[in-house]
Amino acid sequence: MKNILAWNLLLVFGMFAAMPSCKESTPASTSSKGWEIYGGSKEGTRYSDLSQVDTSNVQQLEIAWTYHTGDADAAHFSQIQCNPIIINGVLYGTTPQQKVFAIDAGKGTPIWTFNPSGEPGGDAGFFVMNNIRGITYYSNGTDQRIFFTAGPYLHSVDAKTGKPDTAFGQKGKLDLHDGLGRDVKDLYITYTSPGIIYKDLIIIGSRVDEGPNAAPGHIRAYNVHSGKQEWIFHTIPQPGEPGYETWEDPEAWKHIGGANCWTGFTLDETKGILFVPVGSASYDFYGGKRKGANLFANCLLALDAATGKHIWHFQTVRHDLWDRDLPAAPALVTVMHKGKKTEAVAQPTKTGYIFLLDRLTGEPLFPVEEVPVPTATDLAGEKPWPTQPRPIKPAPLVRQSLSADDINDLLSEEEQESLKKVLASLSTGHMFNTPSKKGTIIFPGYDGGAEWGGPAFDPVTGLLYVNANEMAWVLTMVDAEKIAEHETWLDAGKRIYRQNCMNCHGPNREGGGNYPALTNVPKNYNYQQFTELLQGGRRMMPAFKQLNEEERKAVASFILENKAEQANKFLTPVVIDSFLNLPYTGTGYNKFLAKNGLPAIRPPWGTLNAIDLNTGEIAWKIPLGSEPELKAKGIGTGTENYGGPVVTAGGLVFIAATKDAKMRAFNKRTGKLLWEYGLPASGFATPAVYSVNGKQYIVIACGGGKLKTKSGDSYVAFALP
Repeated sequence: MKNILAWNLLLVFGMFAAMPSCKESTPASTSSKGWEIYGGSKEGTRYSDLSQVDTSNVQQLEIAWTYHTGDADAAHFSQIQCNPIIINGVLYGTTPQQKVFAIDAGKGTPIWTFNPSGEPGGDAGFFVMNNIRGITYYSNGTDQRIFFTAGPYLHSVDAKTGKPDTAFGQKGKLDLHDGLGRDVKDLYITYTSPGIIYKDLIIIGSRVDEGPNAAPGHIRAYNVHSGKQEWIFHTIPQPGEPGYETWEDPEAWKHIGGANCWTGFTLDETKGILFVPVGSASYDFYGGKRKGANLFANCLLALDAATGKHIWHFQTVRHDLWDRDLPAAPALVTVMHKGKKTEAVAQPTKTGYIFLLDRLTGEPLFPVEEVPVPTATDLAGEKPWPTQPRPIKPAPLVRQSLSADDINDLLSEEEQESLKKVLASLSTGHMFNTPSKKGTIIFPGYDGGAEWGGPAFDPVTGLLYVNANEMAWVLTMVDAEKIAEHETWLDAGKRIYRQNCMNCHGPNREGGGNYPALTNVPKNYNYQQFTELLQGGRRMMPAFKQLNEEERKAVASFILENKAEQANKFLTPVVIDSFLNLPYTGTGYNKFLAKNGLPAIRPPWGTLNAIDLNTGEIAWKIPLGSEPELKAKGIGTGTENYGGPVVTAGGLVFIAATKDAKMRAFNKRTGKLLWEYGLPASGFATPAVYSVNGKQYIVIACGGGKLKTKSGDSYVAFALP
């Protein structure tokens, strides 16, 4: 229990001295009374210079208004992950079913709603239950447009009326399948994060499948008026382009997908430099078909925003085998380094590192070592990279390896011993242990460390605020199903499930992590409904349009357990691209848990961290969130958290993000909890801070739906009485 007691003492003593009211001046470049851009500014700092609400009065905050979208779906764990934007007194946000709305930001009363699946040519199968984390606003003084992605389409609507901008693309939308340089019409592509505006360009990334059948994640820019594609940057380089030599197979670029920016961007608008965090190449956990360091996967890219030309890159993970995408766009910061002000980029990672890089050159401000990592593998054809980069400062935000000493000491001694035996049977002790057939601990986990909520930066103190997860997962690799010479629908259904579905839903359809079980599907769920789901996708599930009709029916018969069709129908032979026909696949996203559902490792399970970027030291670190039963016993553990913080000139850090459905305010200098409020559903999103008619508001989307929490449909705004 000594570790638990240490955390509880930290909550009570130490740095939590009472602080005076904090109001301060801020550089003019950060000043804004609205929240006009996802993350608060194109610099991605999530900072507000508003100080009406401060450390002396934050306890008086109360609900100013609540807006209900009316389309939550509790049966399917719908969510709202949107960081809304506020422009000229109007708040723009999204709903669980991908509608976009405008409301009065001072009253919460509706102005308009746009439903993309209800538009001519819309397909509800593409829209239901996916997440939109933000939207993009453009104005040239005359035209005012809202851009967002629903399904595979980038939409443009009039910001005043919510009507489609018919001059853009095809009647107000573009198909993101087009313009990637190869045929991906049957592959899954969307974009959960908002694009960013540079002059008359909207620049976007993509979310693609994480399995072998992934579209390439190239970055594209479009004219905001016409929708014409103006430039493309190949994140998987083609012959003659920088980085091509880091892929051993000269044909890999024609087949491999991923290396996509799913997080959104930051932009130095003055210098015209776009900063692009890039994810891993597909397939996430086996790289035998993509040997090499794999640029520009797992890189922070600096591109010329006008042309898409490469300026510099910094790779944070080489030949990624652990799904260690860069989880959020970096914050553009100014720090004191070696006695002078230096413009830098602060990039959080899933591994818990913060890479602090010179903004113009990409050179690290603190030394980065290239350290040897384990390369032993039992997967034929795999060639792990022998080293990985490690910054000397700042120190990691989270633990980075597990041992028997990390087993949850809140459990009975009997269960602790049982879990220690499980841990001993797995590959553990290093965060870069390779995926294996015996099972490998992934820690920090698939969701970090840092996650998609992103960091907040205070330009006055130089502190960077990052919330982080400390959850362990287990990855087990198995041999892929081979194609039989004459496959029944049962054979084919099993094989297709193992190739495409098992990694999320488990080898026996039991579910795992944040993914549901596929056992006992309701009897009234028919083939048409199931195949529509396969073609359109839902929330975290990508679409599987690459499967032909017969393959979809085969996997449907397997999951729906139609035994007559499974045994008596045979699949027409299919030819599979050798780059996509992998010898191994994972058995699912499985958390390392105790019998009671709590993490198998000791707390903290979620933290809020303040890092002094001037010195590279961690200023303070506290558990974030609580498990109700443990909190009642006085034990503070932190919880998994999704969504990010904001920091204000009033001396406060606001954050929701935790599964215990609380909104909290902390003293930004000490980490002391000053205020918390119970939300109608968990706020797995980032707050926005703004003022209307001289009154300051803090608003949070309360969508719930993750971590088995109830779904919600509300945006809740707080203000002083």
